[in-house]
Amino acid sequence: MSMQGEIRQVVPPFNESDHLLGNSQDALILMEYGDYQCPQSGRAYELVKRMQQQLAESFCFVFRHFPQQPRSLRAAESAEAAAVQDKFWEMHDLLFQNPQQLEDADLVECAERLQFDIPQFLREMAGHVHVARVQADIDSGRSNGVEATPIFFIGVRHQGTQNLEAMLLAILQNNNSS
Repeated sequence: MSMQGEIRQVVPPFNESDHLLGNSQDALILMEYGDYQCPQSGRAYELVKRMQQQLAESFCFVFRHFPQQPRSLRAAESAEAAAVQDKFWEMHDLLFQNPQQLEDADLVECAERLQFDIPQFLREMAGHVHVARVQADIDSGRSNGVEATPIFFIGVRHQGTQNLEAMLLAILQNNNSS
């Protein structure tokens, strides 16, 4: 079995502004530095969704922004504006499902579709309120060796041997089927 990529370290420490799906004490922790406009990040999005379905309560996903282009940065800002309205993951999904629609008008349309407080969203986007939050993710990525997207950090938390083999085989099977 050959492995593409390089394993450099375990999952970087979480911070209070991280976006997590699942419990960080779960068996498998997957942290991604991604870009809403990156085709490879889009393919990774689909893989992560499958892993969430298959591993359910044994899976924790953490997403950090690493935009490579101006539209990607605006999309990341809009996801952070969504987080303020408790809709980060809904916006995250829409952005990855529509990577060619990341102009400002498209982002407002997404916000309307998700029933945001539109005046608040527009103020935050116009004022670039969330740029520092996105930059913190970029800085974190760079300090952890991220240069392109997507980059994943994987940590496994498992006590004992019960179901360990099945969990690892499921992870490998998902990885090989993509």
